[in-house]
Amino acid sequence: MSIIEAILYGLLQGIAEFLPISSSGHLALAQNLFGASGVEGNDYLAFNVLLHLATLAAVCTVYRKDVWLVIKGVISLCKKLFTGRLDFKKLEYGEKLFIMLVFATLPLVPAVLIKDWLEAVSSASWAIGLLLIINGAVLFISDKLSKGSATLKRSAPVKAFFPGVAQIFGLMPGISRSGITITGGLLGGFKREDAVKLSFLMSIPAILGASVLEIPDFFKNGISSENILPFVIGAIVAAASGFGAIKLLQYISKNKGFAYFSVYCVAVGITAIIADIFI
Repeated sequence: MSIIEAILYGLLQGIAEFLPISSSGHLALAQNLFGASGVEGNDYLAFNVLLHLATLAAVCTVYRKDVWLVIKGVISLCKKLFTGRLDFKKLEYGEKLFIMLVFATLPLVPAVLIKDWLEAVSSASWAIGLLLIINGAVLFISDKLSKGSATLKRSAPVKAFFPGVAQIFGLMPGISRSGITITGGLLGGFKREDAVKLSFLMSIPAILGASVLEIPDFFKNGISSENILPFVIGAIVAAASGFGAIKLLQYISKNKGFAYFSVYCVAVGITAIIADIFI
C-alpha cells in the first residue's frame, strides 16, 4: 500500500466512523470498487485493526473525563461489591455510566453469530447501497423526533439498553453505528446531547470487542515490512480525522443537522447500486 492510499483510507475511516454515514459501508465500497494495492490477507486485517484502534483513541481523547469517570466507577463498584455496600439506588455518575455501557453492549454479544453474513454483505456493493439509502431515511427521521428530556446522570442504567439494541443494526455495512444509536437514544427519550455522548461512549466497547476478535490473527501472522510505515501514517490520520469528526457531529447535532447526511447517504447509495449493476 502506498502512503497516499493509507492517508485516504485513514481519512475515510476517521470521518465516516463518527459522522452518521457508515465507515464500514464506505470502506467496503472503496475496497470493492478500487481495491488497495499491496494489501491482502493478514495485512488487510492488520490495517483494519489499526484504523479502528486509532478511532478508539479519538473517542477516548474527546471524552477523556467521562472515560476516567467510568474507570473510577468500575473500581468503586468492585470495592462496594466486596464490602457489601453496593446500593443500586445510590450510584455515583461514573458507576451508573459503566452499568449503562454494559446494558448497551449486551445486545452485541449474539452478533458474533452473523459475522460471516456481514462479510458476505460487504462484498456486494448493491446491498451496501441499499443499506445506505435506509440509513439516509433513519437520519431524516432522527431530525423529526421530538426533543427528549432524559439525561445520563438522572436516568436508570437499563435505559441504555434501547440504543444498545439499535447498535446491532449499525453492524451492517451501510448503516451508521453512530446514526442508528443516536436515533435509538432519542427514541428512548434522551436529550440530543446526551444521546450523542452515549453513542460515542458505546463505541469504545464495540470497537474494543471487534478488535479483540482480530488481534490474535494479527500477532500470529505479522504484517509485511513494506506496509508498516503506510499503516502507521494511516492510523495517525484516522485518529486526527476522527477527533475532528466527533467535534463536528457534537456541533451539528445541537441544530438537528442530520438532513444533510441523509441526502448524502441516499445519493451515495443510489450511485453504488448503479455502479454495481453497470460497471
